[in-house]
Formats: sequence, C-alpha cells, structure tokens
Amino acid sequence: MEIKVVQDAKSIESDILVVSMFEGEKTASDLANKYAIEEDNFKGKFGETYLLPTYGKEVYRKVLVLGLGRKEEFNPDKIREAAAKAIKKAMQMEAKKVAFALDGIEFDYSEQFTLGVFIADYAFDKYKSEKKDNKVQEVFVQANADIVNKAAKIAEAMRFARNIANEPAQFATPAELAAIACDLGLDTKIYNREECEKMGMGAFLAVAKGSIQEPKFIHMKYQVDNPKKRIAIIGKGITFDSGGLDIKPPSSMLTMKDDMSAAACILGVMSIIREFHPQVEVHGLIAACENMPGGGAYKPGDILTAKNGKTIEVDNTDAEGRLTLADALCYACELGVDEVIDLATLTGACMVALGTQASGIMGNDDEFVKKLTDTAARSGERFWPLPMWDEYFDSLKSDIAYMKNSVSRSGGASTA
Repeated sequence: MEIKVVQDAKSIESDILVVSMFEGEKTASDLANKYAIEEDNFKGKFGETYLLPTYGKEVYRKVLVLGLGRKEEFNPDKIREAAAKAIKKAMQMEAKKVAFALDGIEFDYSEQFTLGVFIADYAFDKYKSEKKDNKVQEVFVQANADIVNKAAKIAEAMRFARNIANEPAQFATPAELAAIACDLGLDTKIYNREECEKMGMGAFLAVAKGSIQEPKFIHMKYQVDNPKKRIAIIGKGITFDSGGLDIKPPSSMLTMKDDMSAAACILGVMSIIREFHPQVEVHGLIAACENMPGGGAYKPGDILTAKNGKTIEVDNTDAEGRLTLADALCYACELGVDEVIDLATLTGACMVALGTQASGIMGNDDEFVKKLTDTAARSGERFWPLPMWDEYFDSLKSDIAYMKNSVSRSGGASTA
C-alpha cells in the first residue's frame, strides 16, 4: 500500500471517496448530505458508516460516509480507529484506490491516520494456500507529508515485528531470531550456550535445558558519537512456552508461540532505529530459548544461580520468563546504561488485574514511569502503573535459597 498526500482528495479518481462526519454536522459531500443525512437520517455516530454510489457522476465510484462521533470527544486514538475501519470496509468491496476528505478535525491527524491505515492493511497470510487479493493499493489524503512518511516507516517496523510474532515456533526459533538480528546491520553479538555459561547466566540457561533448540543471547547495539544518554531495551524471548515440567493445559499452550512478542518488538525497534538518527545509544537485548519438558529440563525444587550470584529456588517451571529476564537485566545493568526498559508477556496475573484494555507498567523511578506512560498514550497505548513495594518480596523468600521464582497469584504481576 502507498499513501499519497494530495491537496484535494475530492478531485482524485478513485474507487471510494471517504468523507468524515461529526455527529450532528454535515459532510464535505453534497451527495452524502442529501442521501445519508436528509433522506436516511444518518447520525454520524463514531464507527458508523454509510455507503452510496455516484452512478458515474463523480470521479469516484462510491462515497463512504465515516461517522466520527461527537466533535468534543474526538481524539487521535479515534482517527486511527476510524481510518482502519474505512480501509477494512474498502477491502471488503475490493477497492484499490481510496481517497479521504477529512474535514473539521482540529489537530494534525497525519501520524495516527497513517498508522490506522497500515494496521487495517495487515494480515499474516504467509502459510495460506489461497490468498485474498483485496488489498487497497493507493490511499490519497490531505495531510502533512513529512509526518506521513515517518509514520509509514514506523508502520513498516510494526509489520516486521508482527510477522515475527505470528510465525510458528517451528520457524521462529532462538537461532532464527539471532539470524534476523544479525541481518539488521547493527553491531550485533550472539552468545551461545557456552558463552552464557561463562557469564554465569544460570537462570536463563536453566529454562533452555529441556529443548533441543540452542539458546541464544542476542545483543544489538545502535551507536552515535557523544550520545545524550544510553538505554537498554530488553524483550522476553521465549520462542515457545510449554510450561516445562509444570506443563500448561493444551488450550493455554496453543498461543504460546507468541511468548516472544516482546523480543519481536525489540527487533522491530532496532530494525528502524537508524532511520530516525536518535542521539542516544541503544542496546537491544533478547535472551531467546524454548521452555520445554525434555529429559534435561529443569525441575521444581532446583536451585539456580543468576548472573549476579543470587540463588533462586524453582517453585514453578512455568514462571520461566522472569528467570530469563533476570539474567538479561543483570547483563543490561553491567553495560552502564542510564535507563532500562523491559518488555514481556510475563504473567497472566496482569491480565486478571487490567484485562486487555491496558498493559501494566512498573519501575523504580516514578518520573521515568510517567514519561513512558505519557509517551505511550500519544500513540494510543495504555499503560497502568502497578506497585513494586518492598513487601512483595516477603512472599518470594525461600527457606533454602535467596528467593523463589513464583508464589500465589495474589499480586502476581508485581511479584513477577
């Protein structure tokens, strides 16, 4: 798909002209005003659409009226959702050229519109025998060209990450993630099992013991002269999580190919970072392995030693992500960075607390947490702060080691 910035979308020859309508107002199309509003009483509530043909009287074949809801409630999130809905509708009609005439929006919608268009266009159909040929090829819009181009690059990185996360575990192995990282053209080091053993990554390597897939610790580095700060970003990279010897039920295991979604996100970030030339040093870290119940698998009751020398009693082998991330966090802190951002599909307890409407965020610096939360909100991502009080550690104390890796589900996101 290609997005083209134009001065007047209504003059473009297209399959569909999308016109926007706030609730209680009129549109930029006289045709839509006459038929949608006056004759059929279309209200313009958010997400509603109304389609009408032009019968060859216009350069566009059809008009799609897109309801934007109440004007005082409209925001960047909604323009992204509305753009996505319009593209989905266009795909249903197999339209190839779609023009947008978005009137009355009182903020620069260029970025969120572009992301919405590309999000709607995404489909993981690599393994389908028959692929639908219903993609929109060209989108015309009146917008800021520079912002549209930037957002299109971000959307491409999103697509790259989503594709990796959607790959089956038979393809997206630790070795494959390492190969993808090496292809990004950054300063990249891949540590094998023996090298990780020398670094003392006993927690990470324990999780990997049950699988025939070799673990890979991935370190990508983006460098600039005189960086303003140094940042490490870490992504949980469990390429398949069976639960280990504390095996998951089949229904819970079905989607566990995506337990490396955070690692895919890190690869997506690092794939695009040079395009924007940030004046910061960024380290992308992934501890990649499978959690399997093989003959060599780690067992409940085992004592592991993490990279920082702390000992961990294994209470549950399905609480594995925190073990791999523990060694990754130790590694990150030894790099002398100013900030560490850790991403993970860590525990279902977070979804119990927040549902699917928000991601939990926690940290040891309230100002940093707020900055990340505010930044995410501008992109339509909701983060909700959860506590990391010292008292949570009391439940993790072990009688035979420094700590345990798992406790009851009460406060499970914070204890993880």
